[in-house]
Amino acid sequence: MIDINDPREYADEFLKIRTKDGRVLPFEWNAAQERLYAEVKKQRDAGKPVRVVVLKARQLGVSTLAEGLIFHDTATDFNIDSLIVAHVEEATANLFKMTKMFYEELPGPLKPMLKASNAQELLFENPTKRAMEKLRQPGLRSRIRCITAGGRGAGRSYTAQNLHASEVAFWPGDVSETWAGVMQAVPSEPGTTVIVESTANGYNWFKDFWDAAVRGENDFAPVFFPWHEEPGYRMAAPPGFEATAEERELQELHGVDDGQLSWRRWCISNNCGGDPDKFRQEYPASPDEAFISTGKPVFDNGAVIRRREEVRGLEPERGEFEYTVMYDESIQFVRLYDRKFRENPGGCAWVYKRPEKGKPYVIGGDTAGDGSDWFTAAVLDNTSGELVAVLRRQYDEDVYARQVYCLGKWYNDALVGVECNFSTYPVALLQRMGYPRQYVRQRTDTYTGKATESYGFRTDAVTRPLIIAGLVGIMREMPWLVSDYETLGEMLTFSKNERGRAEALAGSNDDLVIALAIAHYIRPQQSMEMPKQRLAPHEKWTRDMHEDFERATPEQRDMLLAKWGKPV
Repeated sequence: MIDINDPREYADEFLKIRTKDGRVLPFEWNAAQERLYAEVKKQRDAGKPVRVVVLKARQLGVSTLAEGLIFHDTATDFNIDSLIVAHVEEATANLFKMTKMFYEELPGPLKPMLKASNAQELLFENPTKRAMEKLRQPGLRSRIRCITAGGRGAGRSYTAQNLHASEVAFWPGDVSETWAGVMQAVPSEPGTTVIVESTANGYNWFKDFWDAAVRGENDFAPVFFPWHEEPGYRMAAPPGFEATAEERELQELHGVDDGQLSWRRWCISNNCGGDPDKFRQEYPASPDEAFISTGKPVFDNGAVIRRREEVRGLEPERGEFEYTVMYDESIQFVRLYDRKFRENPGGCAWVYKRPEKGKPYVIGGDTAGDGSDWFTAAVLDNTSGELVAVLRRQYDEDVYARQVYCLGKWYNDALVGVECNFSTYPVALLQRMGYPRQYVRQRTDTYTGKATESYGFRTDAVTRPLIIAGLVGIMREMPWLVSDYETLGEMLTFSKNERGRAEALAGSNDDLVIALAIAHYIRPQQSMEMPKQRLAPHEKWTRDMHEDFERATPEQRDMLLAKWGKPV
């Protein structure tokens, strides 16, 4: 016996769809639909309001499943209002046709009473004009309404239990305002469902919304569907097929086979105008590919995306520094005592490798200013250039300076170069706290014309292009030096504007990128080698050491003496 209250059984038995070749067939679930339904069911079974945001490749059937779930809920229960919002009129009409076909293909006994409507809606209500009959048998009094985003007051003055927001990245006008309007229609209660889905459209509101979901900053569960999950996206590989270097990376990262790569080649040539970046946006293999910048990227987006995939899921040790402040008013001097790194899941410091005894480190810092709210720092192992820790938070300047002080002391009195364009206070405070090693730059005294030395790093028309070019070269040659997911993410939004200036796209940040670029630039002011370990002169050599020394050449003997010290 079919349980019509079960969405899966209901869809399997009763829902029909129009296929790409024009046939009307029963709804058959594909892998993407199965995975999306599993997420919806998990939230429903937990008694939560269902909130899902989907980033997808084209034509994976996500909209079909969303309409099917909404139709089932609305056509089998009383007083359910459902809202479907599409990006253009044509899409609105297509989604309504799909919903209408669900109704028309239902077996007669399962069809709820339908009242005629001039709008694109199904109103499940007794169509009679007789008041007494309507009172005795009102029908479900439920409805499904399809509208287009961008209209005045879209979704306002409306209450809905279900919302499907389709192709949100392509909604016209002020998307944030439209979104606020439609979301006001849905109460935040169990039994309600909101499914947001879209292919990507560069860096816009949907990108920010997706990123917030990934970071857990809203209630929406992020679900990504890559192109290679669709079984139909394949064709027979020709004889002698050989994968390119890029295709081999796809095989290694995502397990695609020659048949899928053959279809990818065909799609790039025929559907994407020969543009691989267009394919990546329409048929992404990862979220980063989906949101490829449409501007002029500074970094090699392909290399950055591959590195992001390699470090995805890598969890740094998170925390922040605690300390006791001692302040001497007589000499305006501050000391931080009892410094300790405390683990904290929401901490501002992300540590990939703790400091190693004796190893030299450098720290580049970028302070908030010029529209940015973030204070950042990047810690490099100066023997290799590897990024081993990151600091990122919205701070007061004194708190930032104290965290950098603790970070630098922890990493063996690291060389610290903090940007001082917008404020010299953090640099001055580090000096007042007696930090032993700050980056020193040369500057010309405007009064005397003499060259003087000053603490802190200044980004200007000369130094900014230099530090960025240096980091671009590093990411081209040695991308494995960067394992921080957020820093790599900022690189993807770092583009040249119409004036040729390299900066973050509107609404994005570049604070981590600049901090890392500064750190690499100042490396020469710090040792790049581990200190040589010597035996104290009074220590005795072993018999083996004496024998090695006797067999050594003059050059080797000098090296051994430098390493072991002179024997007693």
